[in-house]
Amino acid sequence: MTSVEDDDNRRVAAQHAVAEHLRLTAAGRIDEWVALFAPDAVLEFPFAPAGVSRRVTGRDALVAHMSNFPETFDVDFVDLVFHETVDPSLVIAEFRSTGTALPTGKPYEQRCISVVRTDDNALITHYLDYWNPLVAIEALTPPEAPSDAGLGAAFGS
Repeated sequence: MTSVEDDDNRRVAAQHAVAEHLRLTAAGRIDEWVALFAPDAVLEFPFAPAGVSRRVTGRDALVAHMSNFPETFDVDFVDLVFHETVDPSLVIAEFRSTGTALPTGKPYEQRCISVVRTDDNALITHYLDYWNPLVAIEALTPPEAPSDAGLGAAFGS
């Protein structure tokens, strides 16, 4: 196999890992989802609101962090676009989430960009997740909450 073919195969495998991440997250299949990650993988949320971890490291911590997601959001991830990179193990993905915040019944519509690194086995080693926490807070704030209650909602760990 040529170097170009190796790069193409690695790129396809890395993009597949990201697509599977989205599919399994939306399906609430956290035990299968975590298998996409290397044992010491890092999941980062640069815009996480106060009270939500900005950095989660290791499979056990990833499972703990995501364990409430299936009870919190019913979403589909749509309009997935991969942006080409020079490094075949680096994936830049743009997508939307569309669905509902289950505790409130409010819509949850989010645009995301993720920057993801994978290893030689196409396991995710670093997932940098850019999403707008204000959208999540709004979706999780009960409609009857007073407007001066301040921003705050429980999700993640």
